[in-house]
Amino acid sequence: MLKIGMLDQSTITEGSGPREALQATTALAKEADRLGFSRFWVSEHHSSKALAHSSPEVLIAHLAANTSRIRLGSGGIMLPHYSAYKVAENFRLLEALYPNRIDLGVGRAPGGRPLSTRALQEGHYHGADPYPQQIIDLIAYLNDAVPADHRFAGLSVSPSVDSVPQLWLLGSSGGTARLAAQTGASYAFAQFFGTPGGREATEFYHDNFEPSLMAPKPKSLAAITVVCADTQEEAERLASSSDLFFLAMYKGMELPYLPSVQTAMDYPYTPYDREQIAATRAYRVVGTQDVVKKRLLELAEEYHTDELMIVSSVHDLDARIKSVRLVAEAMELSGQTQQPEAQGSR
Repeated sequence: MLKIGMLDQSTITEGSGPREALQATTALAKEADRLGFSRFWVSEHHSSKALAHSSPEVLIAHLAANTSRIRLGSGGIMLPHYSAYKVAENFRLLEALYPNRIDLGVGRAPGGRPLSTRALQEGHYHGADPYPQQIIDLIAYLNDAVPADHRFAGLSVSPSVDSVPQLWLLGSSGGTARLAAQTGASYAFAQFFGTPGGREATEFYHDNFEPSLMAPKPKSLAAITVVCADTQEEAERLASSSDLFFLAMYKGMELPYLPSVQTAMDYPYTPYDREQIAATRAYRVVGTQDVVKKRLLELAEEYHTDELMIVSSVHDLDARIKSVRLVAEAMELSGQTQQPEAQGSR
């Protein structure tokens, strides 16, 4: 059975504020937990007017306290901003509090504009790319396996517990797939960015995976934008909000919220705008339950994976929750009795 997870970015919607966005994320996590979704991830973005938070590790603790079964994780921690040691400490603590329910997804993107990146990395040494070494260090720290010739030999991470968070490398390029394969981490491809090459990157990852302390065999997923409704017309209407939001982003304009459907419908689109939206829609799944199920099964086969993750950018919370419920019903998630999935124990 194909497993389905969810990624939520805590987007502020037109007419609301950050508190409401965080409440919506919590409501979605509870619903995903109830419906049988495999995992629920939250993202990291900085200095963004439209996104409600920048600390997934804090939000994960809140969501874990408000759910009972589902895995919670970061999609992801932007590792070059931080010490790998501190990230390991944070996620070992989450793992101790919620055993076998924590995912540590990491990425190398800045998660914001150059100004916020400079603020986050103030005082850092800016030389060679630190990310590959950070991943190696993170695996060692999480598993209490710092080698004797390491620059921090003898270092331990508190708390010391007998399970380890799942480590996922997030990316939309072959470079991340290569690093995930070399280090033995799980790999998540961000198709919702609209980046091509996911099938090739995932295939490379599976073909070149090297077992590690984190995982004995390859594990991958792809994150897809999905909007589901009772009719195709309604799904298209609901998807118009994110169409306009991402169109503005592509044009270098930062909207302070996810626009309402009415705002999106009233926008004066140019022919170029409509071409750009159509190109973006090629990477999304928008439609009825039958349309969504068929396309998700096709994507799972294309990516050679038994798990996908949906991103549902719908302005109205009730419509967003209904979309999630329709996906769960179409993919028969409610009939599954999934147990928390352990990965790696020490």
